[in-house]
Amino acid sequence: MAKKTEQSDMPNAHLHELFVDELKDILGAERQLLQGLKKLIKAATGEKLKAAFQTHYEQTEGHIDRLKEVFSSLGIPARGKKCKAMEGLLAEAEEIIEEFQDSPEVIDAALIVAAQKVEHYEIASYGSVVTFAKLMGHEDAKEILGQTLAEEKETDELLTDIALSDANTAA
Repeated sequence: MAKKTEQSDMPNAHLHELFVDELKDILGAERQLLQGLKKLIKAATGEKLKAAFQTHYEQTEGHIDRLKEVFSSLGIPARGKKCKAMEGLLAEAEEIIEEFQDSPEVIDAALIVAAQKVEHYEIASYGSVVTFAKLMGHEDAKEILGQTLAEEKETDELLTDIALSDANTAA
């Protein structure tokens, strides 16, 4: 049962517990993703894809810092929780790596599929918390989380570009 928020004077205060729970989930997901990205970087064969994964690894470190900033702005400790969705998406990525590691002409296309599933999950998650922050009047959190949402969308677009220009055409 969710606890009632003590911030009842906040607009849409009923969303506060959900907002915090989602932030914890995203923080856990981002931490899990750091480990997954290391595996994707190692498995990728194309230089553009390796570079995209490396860039996203670095961005993910920044996403974690931003989430900590949001927690701080809310006056609560930055504690993540295990994200079952990310755990499943990364397990699927590992299966893809195992299944296609001996198929250099297909591996990058397969890795992009796995990575875009992760990106779409992150886009949905960040989109939701940006909306909650806006509805509750957490302007700083909305701006900070919105920056990360924009980066997740850019990464998704980059992966599509790599798929169309390199990986899928090689497969």
